[in-house]
Amino acid sequence: MMTRLKIMGVIVPMLTPFTDDGRVDERGIAALVDFLIARGIAGLFPFGTTGEGPLLTTAERQQAAEWVIRHTGRRVPVIVHTGAITTAETITLTRHARDVGADAAAVVPPYFYTLSDDALYEHFEAVAQAVPDFPVYLYNNPGVTPNNLSTELVFKLAALPNITGLKDSSGSLATLFACRSLQDGQFNTASGPDGLIMAGQAVGLDACVSGNANFVPELVVGILTTAKNGDLAAARALQAQLDAVRQTLGDGADLSLFKAMCARRGVPIGDVRLPLRRAAAARIEACWQALCALNVMPASA
Repeated sequence: MMTRLKIMGVIVPMLTPFTDDGRVDERGIAALVDFLIARGIAGLFPFGTTGEGPLLTTAERQQAAEWVIRHTGRRVPVIVHTGAITTAETITLTRHARDVGADAAAVVPPYFYTLSDDALYEHFEAVAQAVPDFPVYLYNNPGVTPNNLSTELVFKLAALPNITGLKDSSGSLATLFACRSLQDGQFNTASGPDGLIMAGQAVGLDACVSGNANFVPELVVGILTTAKNGDLAAARALQAQLDAVRQTLGDGADLSLFKAMCARRGVPIGDVRLPLRRAAAARIEACWQALCALNVMPASA
């Protein structure tokens, strides 16, 4: 019988560590996993957009998923992103995630080709039926695929027994808000954009998936903790601090900067994979000084 997930808190779309010669770095994965869990995050979401998942081969995604799961050691749930351009590869990656001990998979709609809602339903239905006892999250991110998951389609897909939640990076909270009552309130709702974390909490969402939490997890955890405790004024103040971080670092537009900030916090995880560009040393230093000036990290950072 499937174990249903209901993650409440900050889910981190993990950056993928690389060695200097461009290989996925197991030691870097272990260091980043430990860094994030020690700072109160509620779940890990590797190999999505922030994790450069589409830049990894299928074999790399499988090996790296095993490393993330092994080093997490059941301390928090691991939701492996398994979306791919074909249904067959998506099924292969999803079955692998299940078989190596992931807690769930998340699947972005196929990219490049524009698909009808009927075609999207058939794609997700095939994936879900291939792993009938394994939780599958819908991952809506129309910024990286022409295929948006409409509210109507999400409701239809949520009738499949192992479709367990939605991460929505569309910039709208409307579908997530409408989904809160699905599956007797057990459907797991998670906002994507970091600028909407506080707004998501205000409308009663369960979680957020925050890219900036890779290097300032304490700040993002603080937003959700204070909001869920009812201190909305404090949560708004922390959201304003996070917005300043986002403005300083470009909110994920330059993943090289995200990785450099992790290194400055004592978690060296290499740089990005081509064709993504590496940030210049002067830019990294300026961003680090600006980040320190915002006073959003513990003094020991």
